Amino acid sequence: MDSTMEISELSSVKETEERQDSIFSKIFKGDKVIWTVFICLSVISLIEVFSATSTIVYRQQNLWGPILRHATFLIGGVGVILFIHNIPYRYFSSLIFVLLASIVLLILTPFIGTTVNGAERWISFFGFTIQPSEIAKISLIGTIAFLLSKQNGENDAVLFKWMIGLTIVVCGIIAFDNLSTAILLFVVCYLLMFIGKVKFVRLAKVALAVIGLAAVFVFLLKVIPEDWTQKGILSRAGTWQNRIENFSNHKEETEESYFTITDENYQVAHAKIAISNGGLLGKFPGNSTERDFLPQAYSDFIYAIIIEELGFLGGVIVLLLYVILLIRGGMIARKVDKLFPKYLILGSALILSFQAFINMAVAVNLIPVTGQPLPLISRGGTSTLITCAYFGIILSADRFGSTKKKEEDAVSQNDEDNNANENDSDGTDVEVKNSDKSLELEEKVEFEIIRL
Repeated sequence: MDSTMEISELSSVKETEERQDSIFSKIFKGDKVIWTVFICLSVISLIEVFSATSTIVYRQQNLWGPILRHATFLIGGVGVILFIHNIPYRYFSSLIFVLLASIVLLILTPFIGTTVNGAERWISFFGFTIQPSEIAKISLIGTIAFLLSKQNGENDAVLFKWMIGLTIVVCGIIAFDNLSTAILLFVVCYLLMFIGKVKFVRLAKVALAVIGLAAVFVFLLKVIPEDWTQKGILSRAGTWQNRIENFSNHKEETEESYFTITDENYQVAHAKIAISNGGLLGKFPGNSTERDFLPQAYSDFIYAIIIEELGFLGGVIVLLLYVILLIRGGMIARKVDKLFPKYLILGSALILSFQAFINMAVAVNLIPVTGQPLPLISRGGTSTLITCAYFGIILSADRFGSTKKKEEDAVSQNDEDNNANENDSDGTDVEVKNSDKSLELEEKVEFEIIRL
């Protein structure tokens, strides 16, 4: 009796688990690896942002305020993913209209924008603050992917002019106040065109032109008088000058000056201290000391805080998550049959992983300070939601872009149905078919009688 009850309980528990799994799979559709990477990054984000926002907590005198705000945006981001990954990829071609709207917002930002941390990159609407450059990034990548998918050998020249023209316009406007974002976006779009089999000659001409402009730009930064960079349209030029000079001259410094913390190297110095404090396993979450000294510890330099609290091992794990995202994105794009979702997946994976690599490189002082947040981990509003939108696009393109898998599933299902019909020895099916045929015959007869 007891064994029977145990078996019934086990079966009920198994049925409950299967029901829960089916509900979970119905809600969270798409590639499981992408979902796993997203969940891991979100958990790390909640832990590290809660630890790194000590300065905000001190200013606001509210322990839970900063993390609740960040958790709200992450929950909203999950809603964005669930919404987008149920939209067929063909509707993302409308991102070109979003791009036009974002260009207008980018033009208006210097005039009606809100200054945050010395930069006018945000626009406030009814108490909500948005970052037009983030909207422009995702819409430009979607537009480039759509135009690449429409190449047919005859319209390549026209489409290339549109692609490179839109890229130059958007990146040029962004560059006035956020040069690093403009460079990142241009590189991703350029790589997307290369993957999209744009003629090498055209890409080579663009590359030479960009190299020439970059050389002229660096030369102008060297010769522009310091007085010109104090205010006006060249106000950001002073910041670029300092970052390039500090990064290029650090090897020429003496030992004493190298270890002296000044206003120019304050961020980099405290980032190095945080990394050195981490060791192999770190000081564990909540025990960071540099979070109280490092500016933007919860955003631009959160990777240094991650290494301090989770150690070298934790830093490698975070790096591997973005590498997995990039590799998995390539694998998904490879199995997708249609060109548009293929380029959407590649563009989304490239922008997320490249931005993450830049943030990490800044934290360990491999490149000059750029101000790029760590996707999904850094504290943010618009950036968090747009990052989640990239994940949603990847999942949507994976679900709706692969027709081979669907055809194979349909063929296997038909084979199973045919085998079931052949192996069915019961005569009830035959009787049902015969009854159906007789009903159809009777209906035909009645129809002919009515006609007569």
